[in-house]
Amino acid sequence: MNEKKLKEILSEVKEDKLQPEEAISLFKDFDYKELNYAKVDNHRQLRTGYPEIVFGLNKTPDQIFGIVEYMLQHDNNILVTRTTKEVYEKVKKIASDAVFHEMANCLTIRKTTGKKPDTHIALVSAGTSDMAVSEEAAVTAEIFDNDVKRYHDVGVAGIHRFYDHVSDIRKARVIIVVAGMEGALPSIVGGMVDKPVIAVPTSVGYGANFGGLSALLGMLTSCASGVSVVNIDNGFGAGYLASMINKL
Repeated sequence: MNEKKLKEILSEVKEDKLQPEEAISLFKDFDYKELNYAKVDNHRQLRTGYPEIVFGLNKTPDQIFGIVEYMLQHDNNILVTRTTKEVYEKVKKIASDAVFHEMANCLTIRKTTGKKPDTHIALVSAGTSDMAVSEEAAVTAEIFDNDVKRYHDVGVAGIHRFYDHVSDIRKARVIIVVAGMEGALPSIVGGMVDKPVIAVPTSVGYGANFGGLSALLGMLTSCASGVSVVNIDNGFGAGYLASMINKL
């Protein structure tokens, strides 16, 4: 339940348009809804300012469909990460406004549009192979009402590509930097800007990359100040954190 819906119910009680008993029945699932296979957190929007996000990986299409079907009753924006076109086709039957972001493997349904900050988020990714993770970050930030400016394929192997955009990147409130291989790009960005940098290591790389561990360790040991690091391939976490910083 979001703040708008809560205010509507309380206002109706105050104006005698709704009996207290009826209001209580509406609050029956105020904290969470039991779906047997999932407990949907209805209180999260009020508690944190952001609705619950559905992590789609290893959930069946029917499970995701059931969760989304219930969430549609609450007028919150919906984000399903790590999902598939099959799930989208199923959800589309009950939500014609559903959008599948193929590169990000995310599904979104926008029910409300909040006030966007005057500032924006810059998204910098090292290579085209990192775009699945970087787009997950971008889609996450955008469903939370942020403007995101993308700078793809500007990794250290051709660092002049990054320098061509650095003056524009500096204008952002917060910068997400996504890289695999040795994960060097956030250090370079961190040394060139006066804004917080959120580094995202990806699992992209050859054998000694160890599924993203080399990039993760490289970012954690960055010599640049102002660089924080999320987990391997966690574009969602980076987009969420960037949104919080951009809205401060």
